[in-house]
Amino acid sequence: MDYIAVHIKIEPFSEERAEIVEAEIADLGFDSFTVEEPFLNAFIPKELFSEPNLKTLLGGFAGGEFRVSHTVELVKEQNWNAAWESDFEPVVVGDQVTVRAKYHKNLPRTRINVVIDPQMSFGSGHHQTTTMMIEQLLEDRKSLKGKAVLDMGCGTGILAIVAAKLGAGVPVHAVDIDPRCCRSTVANARRNRIPHKLVTVCGDASVLIRGQYDYILANINRNILLADLASYVRALKPQGGTILLSGFYTADIPLLLEAAAPLGLAEISRRTRDDWALLVLKK
Repeated sequence: MDYIAVHIKIEPFSEERAEIVEAEIADLGFDSFTVEEPFLNAFIPKELFSEPNLKTLLGGFAGGEFRVSHTVELVKEQNWNAAWESDFEPVVVGDQVTVRAKYHKNLPRTRINVVIDPQMSFGSGHHQTTTMMIEQLLEDRKSLKGKAVLDMGCGTGILAIVAAKLGAGVPVHAVDIDPRCCRSTVANARRNRIPHKLVTVCGDASVLIRGQYDYILANINRNILLADLASYVRALKPQGGTILLSGFYTADIPLLLEAAAPLGLAEISRRTRDDWALLVLKK
């Protein structure tokens, strides 16, 4: 598959401003981002790219506290795969979980190893929100054992795989609206020798069955979380249930809590890192 690489120059540059621009354009279909000061590099399948739509969103920054400009580059499939693979670094979380590619060697031994294909660029474990979700799963490992778990918006399936390896009930369900993500999760489950421990479904929150899960993991984005939170609550088992929400900024926490309260969800704890947030909510 050919990709379009959009190089967005941010002046004056900061990591926070790069994250703001990323959040603004993410819904256009971009499936991976890298930062090389002063650029945010955004990648999207060629057939999904619309430069007019991109210009419209970037135009919203005109007259603001920083300026943006962009250039567009066609990245052929072979070059894209090679570039992504060469940039992919292993991720170690809490000295207990390693997310790596099959070609990474001589890494520190951790309790859990998750092997993914770095060509599948919609979830590599590097983002702060994924790291926080894994940290929370490690903290909750005792209460997770044997429980029915859903990874909503599963991407490459990292969270579903970690939950399965921590002893969650079999099978862990992984759901994503993107068929490529579903194929990625299935392939990575095989790669980690646990295909029997995961069931992958392609769809949105409408595929969820009432009263099915003890744990729901949803690392998506603020707008989708707000739109689908009621569906997540209905999918929790009647006697309690825990939802881990991430993929949004700390500034969005009040909005999520305001939406959660009428649904009978109470905040148990939260994590923050570099302005990104995770909420643990209990029914």
